[in-house]
Amino acid sequence: MYETPPHPRQHPAVPDCEQQPQFTAVPPPAHWRYKPRRAWWRTRAVRAGAVITVLALCGLVILAIVRDQTGTHGFLVGLGLAVLPVPLLLAAFRWLDRVEPEPWRNLVFAFAWGAFAAALVAIIANSFATRWIATATADPAAAESLGATVIAPVVEESAKAAAVLLIFLFRRRHFTGIVDGVVVAGFTATGFAFTENILYLGNAFGEDQEAGASGLSSVTAATFFVRVVMSPFAHPLFTVLTGIGFGLAALAPPRRRGRWRRIALPLLGLTFAMGMHALWNGSAVFGGYGFYLVYAVFMVPAFALLTWLVVWTRQGELRTIAAELPAYATAGWLRPAEPLALSSMRARSLARGAAARTYGGGAGSRASGRAAARAVAEYEAFATSLAFLRHRAHRGALGPDFPAREQELLHHLWQRREVAGPALEYAARATGRLRVPPPWPPPWPSPWQQPWQPPGQPYGQQYGQPYGYGPPPSQRPAPHQDYAAYNPYRQQ
Repeated sequence: MYETPPHPRQHPAVPDCEQQPQFTAVPPPAHWRYKPRRAWWRTRAVRAGAVITVLALCGLVILAIVRDQTGTHGFLVGLGLAVLPVPLLLAAFRWLDRVEPEPWRNLVFAFAWGAFAAALVAIIANSFATRWIATATADPAAAESLGATVIAPVVEESAKAAAVLLIFLFRRRHFTGIVDGVVVAGFTATGFAFTENILYLGNAFGEDQEAGASGLSSVTAATFFVRVVMSPFAHPLFTVLTGIGFGLAALAPPRRRGRWRRIALPLLGLTFAMGMHALWNGSAVFGGYGFYLVYAVFMVPAFALLTWLVVWTRQGELRTIAAELPAYATAGWLRPAEPLALSSMRARSLARGAAARTYGGGAGSRASGRAAARAVAEYEAFATSLAFLRHRAHRGALGPDFPAREQELLHHLWQRREVAGPALEYAARATGRLRVPPPWPPPWPSPWQQPWQPPGQPYGQQYGQPYGYGPPPSQRPAPHQDYAAYNPYRQQ
């Protein structure tokens, strides 16, 4: 259907639904997955093997370094305490990414990079720089202060930003906006903070063992309170600024002006991240209460502002879905109610639950219900990707593979439409996003609407309907039996 890519400034036409998706970029055995031809060294297996090998080696080295500095007991204590905030932080970032979830392989890579590669670079570079400054200035105390406030923010934020940069360059299809940048940066920083907390808590436990301290007055308890209870979001907050810069760069048009934005915005975000990190590390300069002053006056408001920005951006993604998908509904690819349901997170959840109950209840099995819910979830993900793909085309970011990518997404929707379509229509009605009139109007007329009705004569007799608009009440089924208009899964 598409012989040449449409002009970037034109809105590409929606394929006609009468013709099923045609995907000729790959042979049929590829199962309709878009896979452009690449050289062998650029294949997924080679790249995945290289990345896993590098991260595994970094993990082994960082494990040996941390264990050497903290000791075995300190390492185990630090590991047990440092792991506590990790599930909460990862769940929070994953919740922000519910509209178009980032592939798990990208998130696992980001977390592993932060925990292993970035932490290893930070430990080696910070130690080398601090020792060099101490040797050059003959002032170890000043070297420690300078290393914490200047060297550490630059090195650590640059090492964490490398993960965001790699995903931005090599997983560009999945990196489409601010939310993606925030989520990838958050996973990277959470992994980095996890390894760093092991080191700090393990060293604190070693100090307590030497001093014989224990309980709430110990250094371990104080370190745990400051790093895990009060500021678990510190490192994610710094790196999120870098992620926002890359997210804004992803929204830039592919013209010459957009090229400078794609370079300048990530660097600007990285600069802000370094500055905030330096302010946090240098809070002791403001006196004994400098930490609490910076925490209350700067960190908490910044965290609240960034949280609001990300939530507002996610709502903007839902508005994009509501604006782009009706074109495909008009062409017949989607049901009219589906864009309404797909632009609501509550309706999406209801659709998955309805599919699971319908196919898993009665004669069905739990496995069938889970498969149906998974099909609806995949349908939602593909429809979201389709909406964002068309939105990028409207902004002029139309790639040469737009026709093939569009046909691929339409094919996946076509395969799952029998299960997902009724579920989403039901969800749209159940959430009130699709207004459905009642099965029949009330049996009694309003006095001000029909003043000409003769007294004692039921309205509608003159039209051959003895009880108005519908059948008499005695012939109407009970509400629980008249669910056909609202329940598309009713067995006929």
